[in-house]
Amino acid sequence: MDIGILGTGSIASALVEGIAPDGHRITVSERSAPRAARLAGMFANVRVAPNQEVLDTSEVVFLGLLAAAAPKILKGLHFRPDQRIISLMAGATLAEVAPLVAPAGAGGLPPPLSRLPRGGAPVLLMGEDEPARTILGARNPIFRMQNAQELQAYLCAQAVLSPAAALVGETAGWLGARVENAAQAEAFLRTLIGTSLLGSAVAPLLQALDTPGGYNQRLRAHMQGHGMGAALVSGLDALERGD
Repeated sequence: MDIGILGTGSIASALVEGIAPDGHRITVSERSAPRAARLAGMFANVRVAPNQEVLDTSEVVFLGLLAAAAPKILKGLHFRPDQRIISLMAGATLAEVAPLVAPAGAGGLPPPLSRLPRGGAPVLLMGEDEPARTILGARNPIFRMQNAQELQAYLCAQAVLSPAAALVGETAGWLGARVENAAQAEAFLRTLIGTSLLGSAVAPLLQALDTPGGYNQRLRAHMQGHGMGAALVSGLDALERGD
């Protein structure tokens, strides 16, 4: 496909690295010249052009702009009715993006996309998502959002990644202090948790780990008794309220 990228920040750059190996003809904007040049140097099918040329040569355009800067950048650019625009912009709803890119149709692809170059990243889509499904679906699982409220709940819930990673890191530190190879200790825990969660739904996995008196049951009971679950839910509620 002929794909355009307006903005070459970290999210847009990750997107380009993830889809360029599939052979798409990609034109990136020159807004961030060093990053654009780096991407063009990495892939023969990526080139750099001014914003309007990006639009003129693309059937699908990803917006990787800062939401606050988007109105000024997009003003005066000419979109086509046959184009599909996919927003990567955090903090800008599809209702806010649509008039900026009219008469093109707009869909949403919320960040984060940092795992796209490796594939396997969960991708949230809302709105007119068929182009994004075609471009990203071969390498990444797609999760369809029904409305803005559902999208916001997913975005709040994905923040569990940071405390989960911190928990694994602290456990790896504890284990690493007791074994010879600390790097192997962390790799073991990442593999254990990653493969376990990918291989099973949560409820049957917890049931399998609930051996009476077993290490898993005892540690989980200890942590829940110290407020782990309540702290998680109250934190998610705060994110949803915008506190």
